[in-house]
Amino acid sequence: MGKHWAVLLSVALVSVLLVSGLSRAAPTEETVSAEETVTAEETVTVLSELSQQAVSSEQCIECHDDKVASIQQTYHGAVEGGCLACHGEQAAAHLQSVEETGEPGPMVSPVKQKASEVTEACLQCHERRRQANFKGGVHDRRDLSCISCHSVHSFQSTEAQLKTAQDSETCFTCHKDIRALSLRTSHHPVREGKIGCASCHDPHDSTSPKMLSVAWTNEKCYECHAEKRGPFLWEHAPVRENCLNCHNPHGSNHDKLLVMRLPYLCQRCHLNTRHPGSLYDARNTLDGTNPSNRALEHSCKNCHQNVHGSNSPSGPYLGR
Repeated sequence: MGKHWAVLLSVALVSVLLVSGLSRAAPTEETVSAEETVTAEETVTVLSELSQQAVSSEQCIECHDDKVASIQQTYHGAVEGGCLACHGEQAAAHLQSVEETGEPGPMVSPVKQKASEVTEACLQCHERRRQANFKGGVHDRRDLSCISCHSVHSFQSTEAQLKTAQDSETCFTCHKDIRALSLRTSHHPVREGKIGCASCHDPHDSTSPKMLSVAWTNEKCYECHAEKRGPFLWEHAPVRENCLNCHNPHGSNHDKLLVMRLPYLCQRCHLNTRHPGSLYDARNTLDGTNPSNRALEHSCKNCHQNVHGSNSPSGPYLGR
């Protein structure tokens, strides 16, 4: 009888333990959902870490030796994570496919991404200085990205990793009208390679008109032409206002990058002066019907030499 009760007690104890265990093993719906969410997040994190650990830049060299070698001496070659910094999201799957099938698997390729995606990736590192103003700028609104001008692996320039040897060549791929102007007789030494488009413009920042790297056109001109800055005792108002009133900085077939040859340039403003208001034209030449009795075959600068301004007390008409 004692043994019988002992058996019954043992069975009861086991039943209690089983029920207790089942109740603990059967969480509520909310608990299951929370645990599944945490597990999924942890899984993504673990897989991402495994991808970074399983694939290294050294493994990329086996197939992409030319691409890896091209960036070894650049800042990109020293970026933490190497190739994985830009291509690492699918690196493990890419390498596994190569090993199992001999064919490359899916891989993050900026060339195949949207312009906005490429810009977002580049700005993760290049977020300082004027690059920070690229988003929303003129080039960004025209669906251009960083790799429209720059190349990480196949750059041709010695600076800025451009696709061409000179920045002007890169700009001229879109700005063909400016290229035509640069080929004119009077021009800045752009095609000679002494200066480039980036000497005056900032392609990453459009907070200034025409993407100038300064707030005012004259300030850019004065960087090289400091003698024209003044202040002058006698100032020429159009000069003080804007150099572009008289000059075309991209090129001209007239002397000194002028937008129009003399004297027509001056006579756009100076028609009602001491001189007759009639334009100098073919009639005022030696062969014309009414040869000029003033500066025959000459122009305004023969008398008004200091057209940008004069410091002579007796030079109110910019003649000294």
